[in-house]
This record gives sequence, structure tokens and C-alpha cells, in this order.
Amino acid sequence: MTAARPKLFLVYEPEEACRARLKKEGFADRQALEISSYLAQSTDLAPEFGAIGAACDARGINFEAVALDEAPGRLSGRDPHLALVWTLTDGISYFRGSAGPTLARLNGLPTFGADDSLFSLCQDKFRSGAVLSALKLPVPAAGLARDGKWLVEPPASRSGYFTKPNRLGAKIGIWPDSRCDSQEQALELSRRVFSAYRDSVVVQPYVPGRNVRASFLAVEPATGIEALGISFVDSGNDFQTMDDSMALYGQTGASAAAEGRYAEPQLAAVEESQPTAAASIRDIASRMMDALGLGDVFSADFRVEPDDTVHLIEFEVCPGLPCFDFRDYCRSVWQLDLAGAIAATAASRLLRAPD
Repeated sequence: MTAARPKLFLVYEPEEACRARLKKEGFADRQALEISSYLAQSTDLAPEFGAIGAACDARGINFEAVALDEAPGRLSGRDPHLALVWTLTDGISYFRGSAGPTLARLNGLPTFGADDSLFSLCQDKFRSGAVLSALKLPVPAAGLARDGKWLVEPPASRSGYFTKPNRLGAKIGIWPDSRCDSQEQALELSRRVFSAYRDSVVVQPYVPGRNVRASFLAVEPATGIEALGISFVDSGNDFQTMDDSMALYGQTGASAAAEGRYAEPQLAAVEESQPTAAASIRDIASRMMDALGLGDVFSADFRVEPDDTVHLIEFEVCPGLPCFDFRDYCRSVWQLDLAGAIAATAASRLLRAPD
């Protein structure tokens, strides 16, 4: 009798399911499209499910991609010694991906990824920033506004302010004028965000510098901070707007590419030109791993000034695996394509001898 093979379950929320739900909740078609586009990694990865399955099979394990709404049935009754649940998409408000690790725990199944609580924390930027600040990490101070009213006033700033949704899009500013000069302008932006997206806004003093992405994947369980990849991400713009984001990924990204509107940002290793800043980022990420339970797979965004001053903007527990930057990370750090990296990571857990 052939022994059952262990299986990797990749749980994800599709763009289409999210968009349909948002429309039922009364969001306008445009906003439903914009919001659901944040799940573009599930759209972009779907054509590679076959390649991931083949890479898993070559390593002696099975693979199953599971849409979130099907996960309760697919995970029920599984042998915890023969299953690993990897949640691809997160979310606590517009999105529901944080239910993935919860469903796994409910069924007694092991998970791959950060501590479960971080799936919620990282999606609330104001609360996340408060925790990071308490850990003495270099996050910009922040105020919080909702529909034209201050819940928490931001500090005075000579450099102006950056205004972004609290639970949507992390670092993006939605519109080009999201970098503004005054608190009054920030309050007006909060009215526009609330009207369109029903969200509060985080208002932070504007910090200068180049955008940096730090990526991490523990292909082997004992992998440490040495495997963190740290790259400048130069798109030609100071910050990403909603239109910029939609042109890069998912269904809207595919249209942008076909129409010639897609321009992939340029990556450059921070270590090569600013090694002091790279060392600071590595230390910050290490502290987040120790203090927060960040691990297995994650990304973090920074701003780095020419004098090596580092600003921590956010962290994500479900980084965009099929995005250009994470693919580059897998190639440069692990010498693997994305499918191979996913399969090798899962196999290292599922085929490991019991403790």
C-alpha cells in the first residue's frame, strides 16, 4: 500500500470574489475594482499553479491551491502530519485572507508564515505603527483622521505630510496630492478617502529618501536574517499612487502591459551603494522577527536618505510572491525561480523528520 504524500495547501482570496462582495456592500464599481486589485498576486500566481505543482511533485509532495471560500471544506479532517497551510493573501477589512491561518489552527494544521496575530496587525497601519514605535523602531510619527476629523493629531512638520489609507494599500497615497503641505489639506484628503473607500487615513510627516524593499523567505527552517534581500525600488516616482499600483499587477496590470503603460521599476542592491543603511535595515528586520513573531516569509518597506538615515514604513506578512521584486529575490538569494522556491520551502517542512 502506497503511503500518502504530504500536501501544501496554498490558500488565497481571488480578486473576483472580493470585487463581487464589495459591490454587494455598496461600493462603486471603480472603487470595488481598485480595492480588489490589492489581491492581484492571487491573479498573477494562478497561471503558475501548474508549475508549482510540478515542482512540488518533483520534491515528493503534493500541491493544492485553495480559494478562501473553499478552504473550510478542503482543510477539514486533514492529517496534521501530512499538511502545511500557506496563506497567500491577508486582510481584516476589505479582504478576508487572515482567516486562512485561523482555519488552519481550527483544524489543527501547521501553518507557514508569521505569527497569526500579525495578519491583523499589519493591516491596520496606525496600530501597527504604534507597536513598532513602542519597540523603538524608526517609524514616522503619525496622526489619524476620519472624514475630516482628527482622531489623533499628527506632529508639526516642516516637510509637509503624507496621507494614506489606514487599512488599504499600506504605503500608497491613492492620489498624486497625497503628499500635502498642511494639516488642513490632510483633513480634506481624509474626506475624499472616507467617501470613496470608507477608511480613515494615517497622516505622517513626509520623509525623504529612496524607496527600499526588504524581502525574506526561509526556504530552510533554520534560515536566519542573513537571507534578507534589500533592494532600492526605483520607479521614477516619489511614491506609488493607486493608478501606479493598478498598472503593475493583476487583471488591470495585464491590460496596462498590453497597452504599453507598464514600466517595471528598477532594482538595485542597497548593500552596494549604502552598506551602512543596509546593515540598519537588517538589524530592524531582525528585531521585528524577535519581538513580533515575524518569520518564514515577509517583506518590509523603508525610505533611505543619502546620509543612511532609515525610516521604516510598514511590514507585510503576505508579500506579493509573483511580483517582480520577490522573483528577483528568489533568484538572487536562493538561485531558484518562484515555483521552485515555493516547492523547496514547503518540502523542507513537510519532509522533515519528526522532532
